[in-house]
Amino acid sequence: MSGFDFTEAQLELQGGVRKLCEGFDADYWRRVDETGDFPEAFVAAMSAGGWLGAAMPESLGGAGLGLTEAALIMQTVAESGAGFSGASAVHLNIFGPMPIVKFGSEAQQASAIPRLIDGRDRMCFAVTEPDSGLDTASLTTRAERCGNGWVINGRKVWTTMAQRANKILIIARTTPREAVKRPTEGLSLFYTDFDRSRITATVIPKMGRRAIESNSVFIDNLEVPGEDLVGEEGKGFAYLLSGLNPERVLIGAEAVGLGRAALKRASDYARERRVFGRPIGQNQGVAHPLARAWMGLEAASLMAFRAAALFDAGKPCGAEANAAKYLGGEAGFAACEAAVLTHGGMGYAREYHVERYFREAMIARIAPVSREMICNYIAEQVLDLPKSY
Repeated sequence: MSGFDFTEAQLELQGGVRKLCEGFDADYWRRVDETGDFPEAFVAAMSAGGWLGAAMPESLGGAGLGLTEAALIMQTVAESGAGFSGASAVHLNIFGPMPIVKFGSEAQQASAIPRLIDGRDRMCFAVTEPDSGLDTASLTTRAERCGNGWVINGRKVWTTMAQRANKILIIARTTPREAVKRPTEGLSLFYTDFDRSRITATVIPKMGRRAIESNSVFIDNLEVPGEDLVGEEGKGFAYLLSGLNPERVLIGAEAVGLGRAALKRASDYARERRVFGRPIGQNQGVAHPLARAWMGLEAASLMAFRAAALFDAGKPCGAEANAAKYLGGEAGFAACEAAVLTHGGMGYAREYHVERYFREAMIARIAPVSREMICNYIAEQVLDLPKSY
């Protein structure tokens, strides 16, 4: 990406993803949302096209692309009408394995990454706990040494894809909190088999994105080989932090894509729907909210790709990445709300699709970090204001 323009190669990449997504129309995504069936055909097509390994190193079978390209892929998926039902189906594969790539042993990388890229393995990422929420340092899931390995016990919540995963990337406390100087110390990261004789995953019924399940996970004496520890013992929290900025950028870009899908449907409807002998889009009360939605989405997208460019250049991007997630979530929600209201009563009907977009738009406002915590970060890190918590 140069300045505000994508390169020819990036535009070709976007075109390839867009063409693939054309094979999965709005009715496909409405159907999986209604039934809760995982979009297997879509994920298989993404895997066959090599898109799941876009950001993984070439030496491990990936394309070796950057966060900019990853964000462009995910934004294009969401914008196609797949929304978060499509984006979340492949989101974890795009950047989720990066802690293994950056901190895992060569043996771990060679074993894990190619299998995730080609779809032989599916992973879930277990971080959040019922009583800790965003306060990761206070998590209580523990891993205790047992011979040459570990035994993990604890609970996780909002773990995506745990119903179909055969691998789990999990953070657990390996040193008691009272035995470390700082609460962020003594946490370790493991990539291991999802042993269903030791792990129970229960689906959480939720408002939207039904096809991509979220779970409460209960871990009872999960035996983990020593070689499944990622990196060094006790440094898991630092490993997690290294992936926070990319995740925020991807979520922000996906939210913009969702908003664009909603805005297109609303604009098409506003041109075609006639009331009192004229298109409703001729009325400023309809047109102006859509115009404002477009401006918000474009501004949020610029921030997302600004953050991605900084990350790819190896420069600090914490403020920009957090802002991208915040602005993308807000702009996406505003666009989806405007789309529903443009349709009037039909906006509430499933056949027009915008009600699904509206439900999914809440995801980016809540996860993976709240709007309030992002404001705290900007206040403290950018404006140098006192810490509030």
